Amino acid sequence: MTELPGRRLLLVHAHPDDESINNGVTMARYAAEGAHVTLVTCTLGERGEVIPPGLAHLSGAALGGHRRGELADAMRALGVDDFRLLGGPGRFADSGMMGLSDNDDPGCLWQADVDAAAALLVDVVREVRPQVLVTYDPDGGYGHPDHIQAHRIAMRAVELAAEAGCPVAKVYWNRVPRSHAEAAFARLRDELPGLPFEKAAGVQDVPGVVDDAVITTGIHGEGTPYAAAKAAAMRAHATQITVAEPYFALSNDLAQPLLTTEYYELVRGERGDVGADGRESDLFAGITTAPGSGVAS
Repeated sequence: MTELPGRRLLLVHAHPDDESINNGVTMARYAAEGAHVTLVTCTLGERGEVIPPGLAHLSGAALGGHRRGELADAMRALGVDDFRLLGGPGRFADSGMMGLSDNDDPGCLWQADVDAAAALLVDVVREVRPQVLVTYDPDGGYGHPDHIQAHRIAMRAVELAAEAGCPVAKVYWNRVPRSHAEAAFARLRDELPGLPFEKAAGVQDVPGVVDDAVITTGIHGEGTPYAAAKAAAMRAHATQITVAEPYFALSNDLAQPLLTTEYYELVRGERGDVGADGRESDLFAGITTAPGSGVAS
């Protein structure tokens, strides 16, 4: 048994690359500060669209295996050692986009029994005893079935873990304040002629955009090594992302800002100390931590 650090963060995501886009700065910061960062990814993204022509032959299990390697490379860039697939590799398949026949695959995450899948996540919670959990909002950020299901699984696991005597003190959902997104896209429109992308996405294409008042917490990475780590992690997911800092594009080839401040909504637990902007700058704010309160086998 290995004693874990005093601060322990668990992130629950749907596919490889979601963690780097949404939480790359956050993961890099806490890993560098000595916290134990655990990532649980629910699927291998076997139905993702492949960007590089040289990898276009990849699909299904072959693509999933390749994306698992990309995930490992991304975690090295972020300094995160503890990353897992929910239930083990291949337990839950990518469900594809909402409304496709892929959603009916009995082995896909969308068809999974939430309580059964949550029980697998509870095993991770019991092992690493995170004080903080990060996942998506109820819409999964943008309505993808795997993101919605990852949210349901994570939130149910928090309930079950509390019943089992392993409470998670704080739960956050990934968010983006509307004013921040609008300002970033305004810069993008000005700089688009010099970028390797012909068109830009819009604020409506960014998952989790909400009114500024909803935001409780911001993890700032601009001008820090954590921003560079996030960009490197996103580059590692080469089948899914094209990076041209400070912008990137997914398979639709629409440019969008690479956000180096990551925002959250606290939905469970007590808010800690806030700054002049009325927001926390630390996910662990208000939590008293001590080494020895968690162990890993």
